[in-house]
Amino acid sequence: MMRRRNFVKSSLGLAGAATLVGSSAAANPTAKFDYHLKYAPHFGMFKNSAGNDLIDQLKFMADQGFTALEDNGMMKRPVEEQERIAKEMSRLGMEMGVFVIDKGGNGANTLAAGKQEYIDIFLDGCRRAVEVGKRVNAKWATVVPGDFERNLPIGVQTGNVIDALRRGSEILEKSGLVMVLEPLSDSPNLFLRTSDQTYEICRGVNSPSCKILFDIYHMQKNEGHIIPHIDWTWSEIDYFQIGDNPGRKEPTTGEINYKNIFKHIYDRSKKENKSFIMGMEHGNFYPGKEGEMKLIKAYQESDGFSV
Repeated sequence: MMRRRNFVKSSLGLAGAATLVGSSAAANPTAKFDYHLKYAPHFGMFKNSAGNDLIDQLKFMADQGFTALEDNGMMKRPVEEQERIAKEMSRLGMEMGVFVIDKGGNGANTLAAGKQEYIDIFLDGCRRAVEVGKRVNAKWATVVPGDFERNLPIGVQTGNVIDALRRGSEILEKSGLVMVLEPLSDSPNLFLRTSDQTYEICRGVNSPSCKILFDIYHMQKNEGHIIPHIDWTWSEIDYFQIGDNPGRKEPTTGEINYKNIFKHIYDRSKKENKSFIMGMEHGNFYPGKEGEMKLIKAYQESDGFSV
């Protein structure tokens, strides 16, 4: 059942909760659901319900109670489109989540190799990301360091990655943009694989502009033990992403108990006065408009924990 805000009874307490978790009712009083956390859909997730126009999709997201957006491909969009998206998000009271730093490190230019030409490509991506971040009011941008350089010892590779990320952080710090490092499960060739490895690298870089993107789907595949790993690396986490396993679809379609995980993140965030965007980086389990409604219902169910 959808929860409704009682303004008279609990306006003070809920104002604090809105500060912490970006309550959808605070951003949009007419939203159909008031979530505890700031879930961020992506373009295309609700195209059957909202149509192909990006602005119409944003309006639909806001009407459903979602208070954030993430768009991995934002850097590749025309400037006019970036500005149009940012203007509408501001009007709707929505927050911008991550976009991916273009050529921020991949299999073709792995930062673990320590090669200057690869570092230059990465740093150029950071400089361009700063301009995009300003344009769309973004605070976070995703970086994946690339593949292993298997002819080098692992410690040397780690040092090379830290050195490159320090230089990237120097560029980003001036604007307040934060690179969030994402350990992935897509291939065993990827250098960054686990949350504790990412934690170690963030501590080595030692910059407010280098933090962890904790993708729960990837970490379930690579290391499991999700809640303890969140707690162990908590101080370096700046962003979460969601996807159930197997399949990388919405919560309730796989083996991960997202209701417990969401409650844990909410409870600890509230105690420590922190706030996270929860990126919905997954596909839709069911097709069509009906599938989109089922996805929304899955989030309502998973967010329906008691506080």
